[in-house]
Amino acid sequence: MASKATGVVGKVRQVIGAVVDVQFGDHLPAILNALETTNVGNRLVLEVAQHLGENTVRCIAMDSTEGLVRGQEVRDTGAPITVPVGPGMLGRIINVIGEPVDEEGPVDAIEMRSIHQPAPTYVEQSTEAQILITGIKVLDLLAPYAKGGKIGLFGGAGVGKTVLIQELINNIAKAHGGYSVFAGVGERTREGNDLYHEFIESGVNKKGGGEGSKAALVYGQMNEPPGARARVGLTGLTVAEYFRDQGQDVLFFVDNIFRFTQAGSEVSALLGRIPSAVGYQPTLATDMGALQERITTTTKGSITSVQAIYVPADDLTDPAPATSFAHLDATTTLN
Repeated sequence: MASKATGVVGKVRQVIGAVVDVQFGDHLPAILNALETTNVGNRLVLEVAQHLGENTVRCIAMDSTEGLVRGQEVRDTGAPITVPVGPGMLGRIINVIGEPVDEEGPVDAIEMRSIHQPAPTYVEQSTEAQILITGIKVLDLLAPYAKGGKIGLFGGAGVGKTVLIQELINNIAKAHGGYSVFAGVGERTREGNDLYHEFIESGVNKKGGGEGSKAALVYGQMNEPPGARARVGLTGLTVAEYFRDQGQDVLFFVDNIFRFTQAGSEVSALLGRIPSAVGYQPTLATDMGALQERITTTTKGSITSVQAIYVPADDLTDPAPATSFAHLDATTTLN
């Protein structure tokens, strides 16, 4: 049975790409617990994904495992991955484990929250319907979006999903009084860098964060291992949930939800799970539901989410985009 003890030290038994097996003496960390070790002088976080026997766990690494060796010590933190939340996040860029990556010093956090949170109950959810004015005439006239809803932008490669998301950020986030959170999930680092500088130049954010900044950026881009790409959406959502719980109307932009599914698929085979349709993970619908069900409007505040969704080979029946459809309030397909 999983034990609640913290600070217990185990050892690396094997490393298979992004997956690491860790053995403990007479201790078994709980599923989703964060384990910590150092790799080439940097903090490396591993998330427990499976129990293998009575004292061994299989974990997913949140950063590169290159340089990790057998017998290396790993410490159980006794809790899931926690990230800083609060107004100090505005104007800053953090990674999947909440570390600042913009070289502007430590983040000023009000509290630390686990990236794994339960979805709001039916009683807590709001049912009020309002139109979200985007300022893009063709959308507002032909395919209006709901405030506090989930919006999907579907399309193949190079059709303009990211450009449309950036235009929506430009129109809504700048005119919008509340806060925005942008989660870059497995997309180009160049686009993330452009967005960061664009926010500073347009006055949405102040360099280094602080008073007057309105957007928080959470990045786990293409160059990151699958563990980071599979969890960075949850990190961004945790930051957005804090603002929602404070009574704010929050805008939550995700580019790209498909990369979240793709990352889950990459680690699924390494974890020994039998692939499902088209080679995706058997837990595809559950993984998607765990993320999407948390993106909701409550009686305290709202989260309006705009998500770019890549359509592999322009096939809308592919399991990844098809699973996303069920969760969305509005869809726009680009081709």
